[in-house]
Amino acid sequence: MTGPDPVSLWHRLADTCVLLDGFHALKHAVRFGAEVPVAVAVDRGAALALAEELAPDVRNTLDALLTQVPEPAYASLVPRPHPTGVAALAVRPSRAAHLEKLAHTPRTAPVVVLDNPRNLGNAGAVIRLAAGFGATGVVTTGTLDPWHPTVVRGGAGLHFATAVERLEVAELPPGPVFALDPEGDDIRGVKLPDDAVLAFGSERSGLSPELRARAGHLVALPMRPQVSSYNLATSVAMTLYHWSLGEA
Repeated sequence: MTGPDPVSLWHRLADTCVLLDGFHALKHAVRFGAEVPVAVAVDRGAALALAEELAPDVRNTLDALLTQVPEPAYASLVPRPHPTGVAALAVRPSRAAHLEKLAHTPRTAPVVVLDNPRNLGNAGAVIRLAAGFGATGVVTTGTLDPWHPTVVRGGAGLHFATAVERLEVAELPPGPVFALDPEGDDIRGVKLPDDAVLAFGSERSGLSPELRARAGHLVALPMRPQVSSYNLATSVAMTLYHWSLGEA
């Protein structure tokens, strides 16, 4: 007996699942416990060889998941074929479980808040960073969907390694809010606690009035005069690195 046709299964699930674009996105999602109902590869052997080399811890799982499909069939399933020729669909984690994780105290790592972000790729890069630092989660406010396929692609499957949700400012998790602002105190003199809520304004307009009013502390990153700003992901990386040092 053979299983269901992967292309038919894909079409049945595509509207309700998260697209994992490429080998590394699938690798990370599997590593952090994602439920993957269908995964395909143009060259199954090459994908498993890549797993053997780069991710031996998930090689056997990928062996059980991956089905080889012809290149035209693969190309019909994804908006932009990935160089690795691998794609999968994963079940989006429970929003209720994420909200419970975000609200749970005491926390051992901060929550990152992107206040009304605009750039999908930047949001994905932030989620990848937050997962790397072991942040409790990434929350967005505003209209951007943090589970948009472009954001997931930028996050390389690491949405499954941290709690990612969209909330209103009034719904932010508990904890002292440290908001990044050019007029704030130099972050090098500030100790960021583990239960901090680290808020970053949008790439264009900065912090919203609602978020600024919620902030208990305004902090600023060191920056050379006449340089206007850092990229959003760079700002998050610098701030999380400062937190990880545990220094004031």
